[in-house]
Amino acid sequence: MKNVSQHVLHPLSVIGWRECISLPELGLNDFAIKVDTGAKTTALHAEDITVFHKEGVKWVRFRPPAMHGSVQQICEFPVFTKRDITNTSGTPETRIVIRTALILAGRKWKIDISLTDRGTMRFPLILGRRALRNKNIVVHPSQSYLVSDKPSFEGSKL
Repeated sequence: MKNVSQHVLHPLSVIGWRECISLPELGLNDFAIKVDTGAKTTALHAEDITVFHKEGVKWVRFRPPAMHGSVQQICEFPVFTKRDITNTSGTPETRIVIRTALILAGRKWKIDISLTDRGTMRFPLILGRRALRNKNIVVHPSQSYLVSDKPSFEGSKL
C-alpha cells in the first residue's frame, strides 16, 4: 500500500455531488455546479465563442452564463489548448480550453475548463475529475452542498 501521508498538503475534504464554486477571473461567484467524476474535463456553458489573435497569441472571447439576473458579460482569455472531448451524447468534439482559478471549499487553484453550449443542461458547469486530481478531495455521491451553502436558485436558468 502507498504511503500517501507525505504527499498530503491538505486534510481530506469530502464534497457533495452538487456544490457552489466561484470562478473569480470570469466574475462568476457562488454558483451551483455538478461534480461529475465520470467526466475528465470541466465544462462551462459559453455562448458566442470566437477565437482571435492578440499580439501573436490565440485568445478566445465568449459569454459565460449570467448569474441570477445579472448582465451577461464578455470574457477574453488566452487559449490554453484545444482538446477532443466526448460530449454528453457520446459524440467527440474539439473544444477550446482555458485555464483559470477555481474556489471550492475555501481553497483556490487553477483548473482547465472547456467551453461549450450547455444551455439545455441543468447546471452551467460540470466539474470533472482532472480539476480534483491531487487535491485530496473525495465526492460523496448521495450528498449535496457539504462545503458550500445551498443556493436559493439552482439550475441552468441562472
